[in-house]
Amino acid sequence: MRYSLLCAGLVAVTSTLFAATAPDRFAGVAEKVQPFVDQGEISGAVMLLADRDHVLHVSAVGQSDLATGRKMRTDDIFWIASMTKPMTVTCVALLADEGKLGFDDPVEKYIPEFRRLWLQQDQTADHLSLVKPARPITLRDLATHTSGLGEYTVTDPHWSLAAMSKVLSREPLRFAPGSRWGYSTAGIDALGRVVEIVSGMPFSDFMQKRILDPLGMKNTTWWISPEQEKRRAHTYVLNAQTKKLEETPISYMYSGAVTDHARPPLGGAGLFSTAEDVAKFYQMMLHGGEFAGKRIVKAETIAEMTRKQTGELRARAGMPWGLGFCVVEDPQQMEANKIFSPGTFGHGGAFGTQSWADPTRGLVYVFMIQRDKIPNNPDNSPMRRAYQDGIVAGLAAGK
Repeated sequence: MRYSLLCAGLVAVTSTLFAATAPDRFAGVAEKVQPFVDQGEISGAVMLLADRDHVLHVSAVGQSDLATGRKMRTDDIFWIASMTKPMTVTCVALLADEGKLGFDDPVEKYIPEFRRLWLQQDQTADHLSLVKPARPITLRDLATHTSGLGEYTVTDPHWSLAAMSKVLSREPLRFAPGSRWGYSTAGIDALGRVVEIVSGMPFSDFMQKRILDPLGMKNTTWWISPEQEKRRAHTYVLNAQTKKLEETPISYMYSGAVTDHARPPLGGAGLFSTAEDVAKFYQMMLHGGEFAGKRIVKAETIAEMTRKQTGELRARAGMPWGLGFCVVEDPQQMEANKIFSPGTFGHGGAFGTQSWADPTRGLVYVFMIQRDKIPNNPDNSPMRRAYQDGIVAGLAAGK
């Protein structure tokens, strides 16, 4: 008996020592991104990799607040900007699952002001010709950025979604619905308004009840709380003259504070979140609409959202559009996409945040930084490529 206990104890100690000294195969992820902090290109970053069920790696480098020197933490909260869009369209999909709307419904069925849309035809320095479009725009057009809608000028950060939709309906379409691809954050904002009209509840409440709460996304919000403010990653831009990062406001807040609950929940780019919260959303997608054994979205709806919807219309390099998601069709057309399988889907954000799910490999990639005006293309930033190089090396080390 004593011999057995002694052996068991030795095994336990050996296992503990091995666990404590086992090398982290993803240690190179932080090492790859750290130079961008050292060079003053970014203040800090959070890097995450997950499979369908587990977080395989999460790490942080740099600082979340340069003024105070606060270190970046893996649970810091970021403005995820356009990474909000897939979550907004998922709200529409939930209502479609329930038969309360259809993606091919005209927007004017829910927002009457859209019956008055005009299409700009000819424009010169002193002349603009408007005509009625051949057909109304649909919810599918909004979700795929093929509506022709542009953006709007917001003069009051406290406009409601209803007010914003009215303003948007007065803007002429840039092209005939369905004829081209043209990115429109305002169009996704309008989908948020459709959700609250059809559901009969504020858009923020609907998303909270149907997506954020079921997925356990406790740190995802439209409005930063005082507690969350303590771990918010501040937003920066590189001063071209001084070559140093300077704090910059989030223009999409329209001069409203990040803590201001009077701001509307804008579905185009309004959410704040953490890397692990975002990963939960994409794990649900990889599970075909299920999370922790509970059905969130129908599997066939997930398949529809993540397939190519834009036909031969050209969107981004090698990336057509699904419903709310960008879909990687040809990974070779963008350097940052070369590690992905065709059919990978996701979305980036204006300040360099990235979220992608590869259904072939069953992996979720989340990269969080807060840097405005990244040269050339935030989706193809050198920081993102460095993070992914570290991930690839780590995956190879585990084989």
